[in-house]
Amino acid sequence: MYGKELILDIHDCDAGTFTRSSLADFFVMVCDEIDMEREDLHFWYDEHGVESDPNIVGTSAIQFIRTSNITVHCLDMLQKVFLNIFSCKDFDSDTVESLAIAWFKGRTATRTEVSRI
Repeated sequence: MYGKELILDIHDCDAGTFTRSSLADFFVMVCDEIDMEREDLHFWYDEHGVESDPNIVGTSAIQFIRTSNITVHCLDMLQKVFLNIFSCKDFDSDTVESLAIAWFKGRTATRTEVSRI
């Protein structure tokens, strides 16, 4: 196996956890817990006003790690988080899921793991 990807859809989240500061702290905690070395962190925010499509308004971030990346997309109005971790270094998916659920104060809607060969 070359690596794996964990894909989590987390619903009913506390949108107060969607700030840049909170997300930066989340990445530090997750990387420490699954023993990943953090590299560059980048944020972007898509906001088009109150009448905007709720499927795009929110903060997104990518935490590059030495072995690939962790990406989070937060949808403010829908109170959803979409989390992807891809790494050629193995990690404990159950730990990531538990940490993410606790951090964002939501529930797992879907979980998918993909082995990369």
